[in-house]
Amino acid sequence: MASLGRSLIVMGLLLAAVGVLLVMGGRLPFKIGRLPGDIVWQGKNTTFYFPLMTSLLVSAVLTLVMWLLGRR
Repeated sequence: MASLGRSLIVMGLLLAAVGVLLVMGGRLPFKIGRLPGDIVWQGKNTTFYFPLMTSLLVSAVLTLVMWLLGRR
């Protein structure tokens, strides 16, 4: 049960960190979700947006965090 408790605490801290990034996002030197490499296609009446580079960056950060947590 102790490992479940630690996992929940870590997930809560990660969720809080994401919340802080979203609140403080306007003050960051880069715009999360508007990185170079994100795909935006604008038609006449529609807009398609696929955050490719943002997804890769989030994936890399989460992979690093999980790897560091798994080493203990």
